[in-house]
Amino acid sequence: MIETDAVIIGAGPVGLFQAFQLGLQDIRCHMVDALPHVGGQCQELYADKPIYDIPAISVCTGAELVANLEKQVQAFQPTMHLGQLVTDCKLQADGRIALTTSNGTQFTSKTVFIAAGVGAFQPRPLLVEGATVLEGKCLHYGLSIEQDIAGKDILVIGHDANAISAALSLAHTKPAPHSVTLMHRRDVFDAPDALVQSMRGAVSTGQLHLLIGQLTALHIYENVLQSVTVATPQGEPLEQATHHIVALLGISPKLGPIAQWELAMQRKQLEVNTENYSTSVRGIFAVGDINTYPGKKKLIVCGFHEATLAAFGAAEIIYPDRNTPLQYTTTSTALHRLLGVSDKNKPV
Repeated sequence: MIETDAVIIGAGPVGLFQAFQLGLQDIRCHMVDALPHVGGQCQELYADKPIYDIPAISVCTGAELVANLEKQVQAFQPTMHLGQLVTDCKLQADGRIALTTSNGTQFTSKTVFIAAGVGAFQPRPLLVEGATVLEGKCLHYGLSIEQDIAGKDILVIGHDANAISAALSLAHTKPAPHSVTLMHRRDVFDAPDALVQSMRGAVSTGQLHLLIGQLTALHIYENVLQSVTVATPQGEPLEQATHHIVALLGISPKLGPIAQWELAMQRKQLEVNTENYSTSVRGIFAVGDINTYPGKKKLIVCGFHEATLAAFGAAEIIYPDRNTPLQYTTTSTALHRLLGVSDKNKPV
């Protein structure tokens, strides 16, 4: 059981800025995200696309914004719990909140901040009969395979940079698999040109196979994958020996367990008090796209504002006897100490 002052659910831009604002209130936190990395929707959906409405930054990509937010929050070193989903969130008799994740991690926290965006991002499943019984054994939704793949036939399904990178990585694994095949329904890939060229180069040398078509059937014996059937563009079925499938079909957001936490909701969004963005349960706050209130706008900059006020709301719970004055990072020596800023590092 991890006892803490604050848990942030969601490690996207607003979640990262929430951790920073909590740090300014001298509140350390743990962060949980269903993805194996920080950045949330910003990293997953527009990592390479330009953003023009971040204050004082004329333009940056989603990935650059996330990197800058990670650098900013380093002073407060939030503890990350990635690749896991918060499944339970219950108010306890003593006013603290108990949380459990899909990995079995348990927290007791004085405050919780739900910064889950439009929901937890989860891999799109392979919709072929028999797929569910293979998950974690022969069917994988991550970039790697934990099982021994030496001498095995591997099929990677997908069209983006993740799929190509996974296929190339597997093709160079030692001890080597028998074969690695990258499959997509069209010979068109959504990835940087250099990466696509590397893939085609590996295909030309025989290190990697490229298969254009669509998976239609899995051939399983005693819950072990033996081969697959693929419909080719010519409409002809092709059976191919396959022992492992890495399905990188993109991700989709789902509200998930949050809907069962007995919090006031409106159209799958959490209702909040705009004084401090608290939900209907004391100690639980909601910031970013997951919340709703009159005049709500789903903009990153609005989420930053919400996180700031939510941090002040949390300070009243965590430090009930402390007067929390408004301080400025330009002049406050107390904030400078929290940020680890020494006099010699300050600009003249």
